[in-house]
Amino acid sequence: MPFIIDAIIAKKIYPYVPFNTEQCFDFHYNSAMKTLLLLLISTWLMATEVTFEVLGSGGPEIDGRASASYLVWIDGKAKILIDTGSGSMLHFEESGAKLGDLELIALTHLHIDHVVDLPSYVKAGYFTHRSTPLPIVGPIANEYFPSTNEYIDIMFGEKGAYRYMSDVLTPQSDSFQILPESIDAPKIVEKQYKDFTLTVINVNHGIIPALAFRIDIGKKSILISGDTSNSNKQLEKLAQNVDLFVAHHAIAEVHGTYANNLHMTPSIIAQIAHSSKVKKVVLTHRMQRTIGEEKESLKIINKQFKGPVIFAEDLLRIKL
Repeated sequence: MPFIIDAIIAKKIYPYVPFNTEQCFDFHYNSAMKTLLLLLISTWLMATEVTFEVLGSGGPEIDGRASASYLVWIDGKAKILIDTGSGSMLHFEESGAKLGDLELIALTHLHIDHVVDLPSYVKAGYFTHRSTPLPIVGPIANEYFPSTNEYIDIMFGEKGAYRYMSDVLTPQSDSFQILPESIDAPKIVEKQYKDFTLTVINVNHGIIPALAFRIDIGKKSILISGDTSNSNKQLEKLAQNVDLFVAHHAIAEVHGTYANNLHMTPSIIAQIAHSSKVKKVVLTHRMQRTIGEEKESLKIINKQFKGPVIFAEDLLRIKL
């Protein structure tokens, strides 16, 4: 054993110093315990702190809520902005977040109530000290919607609505460069960033190209469903053992309606949470057709999922 070898070496080097293997064992044991304790303290002090914040808990209606938008805070800095619905930029400012800290803007889809504040964030960048490029990821195109790249070009390209700011698509930008990327993910696509891993998959939202996002930060994980009926069973591929399932609760337990092609009912949310061993559920994207139905929705969900269920409000924060 190492401590016996060290004892023999020590005896040869210091022949006149009383030194035995028991003393050497005690020395190594105590040193090892001190080292382990220091490592544990260091790990505890340096543990990643993750907080999820709801900037917008509503939908496209005028109902006193900002539209869909979320922040992921890592060690006290806002690193990921998911969706940029109307009113989100005001709440972004109220939250204390800084544009200079963002590593990514991720768009679940291009419905107005999920992206309309995006130009405001880009414009605000002109008045910050940010100089590093900012990636913006989102879905691909179909015959009804542009791709994320096309959407950004429609706003900021040389012939775009805000073409006076077309420099944001270049490294020579007077504010910061934005880097749009359209993602097609019929199967899981994984992207690695400095502070987190983003896993992406296509989800069903009627005729609208749409994405769901799983965010892993160390051992902590968040699933953002986005708007989806989950008729293609894609969410389960990302949901396994997540700490927080952010589910869009835009319809009550209805069947046979057009909305069922677009959104999950409470029973579908519950089935995903239960089968995937989700730890906690947040119900957001709340609309007038679900406001007032909370007790019934919770009753339906609790039949399958026994974990905590939280109804989102603007500026709600959840520490993971």
